[in-house]
Amino acid sequence: MHEFDLIKKYFSKLSKLNKSSLDLNDDVFFDKKKSLVISIDTYNEGVHFLDFKKPDLVIKKILRSSISDLICKGVLPKYYFISGSGNKKTFTHKNLSKISTSLKKEQKKYGIFLCGGDTTFSNKVSFSITSVGFSKNIIYRNKAKYNDDIYVSGNLGDSFVGLKILQNKIKTTKELKNYFVKKYFEPEIQIKLTTELLKFANSSIDISDGLVGDLEKMINRQKLSYKILEEKIPVSKNLHNYLKKNNLKKSNFVSNGDDYQILFTASVDKSRIIESTSRRLGVKISKIGKISRNNEKSFFINQKGEHLLIKSPGYKHQF
Repeated sequence: MHEFDLIKKYFSKLSKLNKSSLDLNDDVFFDKKKSLVISIDTYNEGVHFLDFKKPDLVIKKILRSSISDLICKGVLPKYYFISGSGNKKTFTHKNLSKISTSLKKEQKKYGIFLCGGDTTFSNKVSFSITSVGFSKNIIYRNKAKYNDDIYVSGNLGDSFVGLKILQNKIKTTKELKNYFVKKYFEPEIQIKLTTELLKFANSSIDISDGLVGDLEKMINRQKLSYKILEEKIPVSKNLHNYLKKNNLKKSNFVSNGDDYQILFTASVDKSRIIESTSRRLGVKISKIGKISRNNEKSFFINQKGEHLLIKSPGYKHQF
């Protein structure tokens, strides 16, 4: 079974008396009375990151991906807790010093503070991060409306190319290699957008597992479908040139996860405020599709109007 079936079958019923758990169907715990918002994520070597050869970059990646759960809900992260598992070969003085230095830089960059955690012995490296923020409101999943526009921040696909380069499955120039690998380890999370989202987003999620997969999660309990226009999906100039040079399909590169951009829906009458917010903050926001009725099929449409089959709709943990 995959992770969502596991949660539904064994754990959802345990949260029924706790409204703040949001039925275990969102990115966060939200106690509205206390304005408390919490998310937790676990990252394992070989699954969420290839290896531990660059501990300073690995810790950046997992911390940013963790606080993006709050950011996409319209909540500024304030505190975090981190638990790590490793052994004498991985948790060396050199590696721990690199981790500490990276965390210090990330704290300054995002205005967050370490509050605690735990360390345990393990032959495989893993980290769990709990992120905490405070807000009177959040943007939920499953609040999209029929005819909503679908938007995404930033660019998609760069991180996937970076992963394939690290796996030696893609060869390119040194300059492009450095660019894509950096995007893999240091995703550009859109913290500037955080509180602005509350002004116009009806529903939201961060793109961690892939554009299509996360869009389906965002509307998974609603009688709705979607139409995504491939040509509108934003990619970087470097990725555009790489795809063009190698005659590769864009659709195979934009829904593979690890982007940590914000995917959200908004009413049609919010388009002006979204455009002005994008210009004012200098944050790229692209309209990529529409929310449709449930009696219509969900489609990914190319420039020719053809319905595309997405080879990799998103990542799912299988058990």
